[in-house]
Amino acid sequence: MGRLRMPAEFEGHERTVIAWPCRDEIYPGALLDEARDAHAQLARAIARYEPVSVIARPGDAEDAEARLGTGIDVVELPIDDSWFRDSGPIYVFDGSDRIALDFVFNSWGEKFAPWDDDAEVARRWAEQAGHPRRSVPMVFEGGSITVDGIGSGATTIQCLLHPNRNPGLTQTEIEDQVCDALGLDAMIWLPYGLALDGDTDGHVDNVAAFTRPGTLLVQGCDDPTEDDWVRMDVNRRVAQGHPDAHGERIETVVVPVLPFVERDGVRLAVPYLNLYVGNGFVVVPTCGHPADGDMVALIAEQFPGRETFPLEIGTILAVGGGGIHCITQQIPAT
Repeated sequence: MGRLRMPAEFEGHERTVIAWPCRDEIYPGALLDEARDAHAQLARAIARYEPVSVIARPGDAEDAEARLGTGIDVVELPIDDSWFRDSGPIYVFDGSDRIALDFVFNSWGEKFAPWDDDAEVARRWAEQAGHPRRSVPMVFEGGSITVDGIGSGATTIQCLLHPNRNPGLTQTEIEDQVCDALGLDAMIWLPYGLALDGDTDGHVDNVAAFTRPGTLLVQGCDDPTEDDWVRMDVNRRVAQGHPDAHGERIETVVVPVLPFVERDGVRLAVPYLNLYVGNGFVVVPTCGHPADGDMVALIAEQFPGRETFPLEIGTILAVGGGGIHCITQQIPAT
């Protein structure tokens, strides 16, 4: 086995994979149509920059193809839900070989049954794509990690130490196993995800993302009456100055506004940090908040040379329990 390395999201992609919404329980009635239109809008936007594949449940491919239009591949595979960031494989390089890691998926702590097909989709995707696969016998989701590509990662204590994931493992054992699997030498343990993130128990992709080695973009909260005002500030202070894998001190850049919306009587957070970085672009979820333009511009400053743009699909994805990052998974270029 060669030197393992999980490439950063901001490195080159071969393509992006998205899964087509199919669960009526999280998108009841007309919400499923709205969610599918949002996925199609995102897929078409990304396809301007890099190839896109969409995984659709057998029977849904015709609908996906009609909404997506030409130029986007639709692959029929059995799925239970549309959060491929978490159910799909995480890619690493083993020396020069690209490997699809297949972690155990238990539907974020056995929350949404059934999840049998989502537990198999990483294997099924890798097999149909012809990608070598390696099983990792621990519960872990792609939305719970962000990496800088040269040995450093960040996650949240709230998620990885939740007793519904790997209750028999200590924090040290979890860190050792994750670092061994992903080729990491340093882990930043942020205490918190978002206060309203009950579905994923505090995934890091709502609150932090590496923009380059040494720089961590972190979600802030501008309202001191919100629980996240303290939580996000604690995260910032934990990350600021934390040593990375090479002993250098991490710098943090804060996105200070955290939007909240109410949909069908439910209050939801729509974090700007649930963004996706690809070949020449950054796409940021927005929800019509007055600060959208300023926050997108701030994020754009952290990704020079890329086109940074908003998509106002943040609310419907939050209804389903996630955001733009949650429904995408990059296939790194070899």
